[in-house]
Amino acid sequence: MKELNIKLKTNTDLPLAKQTVINLFLTYNVVKTEMLSVLKPHDLSLEQFNVLRILRGQKGNPLNLQDIQQRMVNKMSNTTRLIDKLIIKGFVKRTECKQNRRKIEVYITSDGLDKLLELDPLVNSTEEKTTSKLTTIELEELNRLLNKIQ
Repeated sequence: MKELNIKLKTNTDLPLAKQTVINLFLTYNVVKTEMLSVLKPHDLSLEQFNVLRILRGQKGNPLNLQDIQQRMVNKMSNTTRLIDKLIIKGFVKRTECKQNRRKIEVYITSDGLDKLLELDPLVNSTEEKTTSKLTTIELEELNRLLNKIQ
């Protein structure tokens, strides 16, 4: 993989597994940078955006913190801190569960839904631009291979 060697500025032949993992990290950074360029002007992190999309998918029903954490792409995130930041922005609200007072339920607000409606076309466009060099068949194959790694 001469392209990778040029990017890494090395003449060393790397094992194929190492090349693959490095390429995955490099690709992740490209995608993350593109997505952040859309979200940053709206004062949102990727994780906060992910939480908003998860809550929108509930169609008005609440989720507890554990369920949100399980559905997140980045499971290492501090969900409580993310929710607190989204509450301050007015995008979500937190209530005590009526059946179990130790459980916290989280809802998306109308402001949160409005923010997602504003971001949807920007995010969709960024996703399409990021993957535009690949054909539909290549995208399907890439997804199949990535799922296989996972």
